[in-house]
Amino acid sequence: MNLLGWTYRYVGPPDLRTLVRPEAEGRRILLVSDFDDWVSGLAAVELAEPFTFVIDSAGVLRLAPRRSEHVVCAGGGPILGAGEMSFRREPGQWVVAEVSNQSTGYCPDISSWQAVVEALDAAGIEHPSGFTHEVVFRRCPACSQLNIVREGDFVCVFCDGELPREWNVDGSRS
Repeated sequence: MNLLGWTYRYVGPPDLRTLVRPEAEGRRILLVSDFDDWVSGLAAVELAEPFTFVIDSAGVLRLAPRRSEHVVCAGGGPILGAGEMSFRREPGQWVVAEVSNQSTGYCPDISSWQAVVEALDAAGIEHPSGFTHEVVFRRCPACSQLNIVREGDFVCVFCDGELPREWNVDGSRS
């Protein structure tokens, strides 16, 4: 753990790492004006969909079109948070309408919300008080398969083994 929170490594399919290119990284949003500049060049249909986001290891929000892979958005590096985020326009400002930690490439714990809050606050972007959709990821100790826990049922969908209550997707989390 660093001062900004837990760091998550990419745990998704290895072949997606080959898509990482410097020119494909997510747009860094340090200030709300960065977001304004970026969305002014997007089509209305792109604004209607949620964006792929990561909070990079420096605590900066990066955004990419929804169909982008999180590992590409992050430039292949470790992250503090990841998921999907949608925005709505309110008088004089953009605000986060919905935000999740849905990233099967990094599988961030719901505790990553703090890093998301800090990045959005630093950029001056209003946001909800928590993830509007939380995804609970766990790796099965018995069969090693990645699971999404649904309705609080901590049972592996692959082997019926018991899933841990604590996040355990990547044993080397720092």
